[in-house]
Amino acid sequence: MNSNTSKNEINTVSIMVAIAAATRFLPHPPNFTAIGGMALFAAASLNNKKLAFIVPIMAMLISDLFIPNGFDLSVYTAFIAIAALGLFISNKKGPMPVIVGSISASVIFFAISNFGVWVSQAMYTKNAIGLMTCFEAAIPFFPNTLAADLFFSSLLFSSYAIIKKTNLVIAK
Repeated sequence: MNSNTSKNEINTVSIMVAIAAATRFLPHPPNFTAIGGMALFAAASLNNKKLAFIVPIMAMLISDLFIPNGFDLSVYTAFIAIAALGLFISNKKGPMPVIVGSISASVIFFAISNFGVWVSQAMYTKNAIGLMTCFEAAIPFFPNTLAADLFFSSLLFSSYAIIKKTNLVIAK
């Protein structure tokens, strides 16, 4: 544990991440989950930069144990990139970095995960037209991803700010 990271901080962020990961099991529209917002939040909120990447990936791995065909390397790659973005916004204050970070997270997820679909599935030709066709087929899912990232990022960041401001301790 980093000397700048308190046990309460790790417990609080870990519980929030676990709750966000659990949303994968609730009924939801396609691509409307808390995972993108959770990856952005965990990386921006934890002082320990190693944990910033480990926490969201572990949440995905654990939840993927219970989701048939859940593991997809391109999705994990997208969440690692989103965590890196979270590190970039970690020192920024106010709602604008969260909003811009959420929108950027959605674009990152769209680009990386659909590139992975194009690479791994035979239904798309392996040329620029096939890649554009793959991206075009994914456009209907993007609004849900964007809405989810904006909603869950806002919820996680604002809840954590309230917890810190009121000195509420979720876990000891």
